[in-house]
Amino acid sequence: MLRFLANFFRRPAIRFGLARDRRGGRLRDPRFVSFMAETNRRSLDTDLQDAVLRGRKFFRHALVTAVIIGAAWFALESAKALSIF
Repeated sequence: MLRFLANFFRRPAIRFGLARDRRGGRLRDPRFVSFMAETNRRSLDTDLQDAVLRGRKFFRHALVTAVIIGAAWFALESAKALSIF
């Protein structure tokens, strides 16, 4: 029972970088994480909510632009039709 508790509460060697983690992949490797930190690249925007809001804003602006262009076309064609009569 004592050996079970000792094994249960011990710190795994993965935390200290002494053993490879079989669960994850490259992202759990401490060497890969330190490489990513040292390269100082701009982080990717992975926030899906912001991306959805930007997409909705773009769609709304595109829709308003299409409505304005459609209204202008309608007014122009109506003016041409009225000028014929």
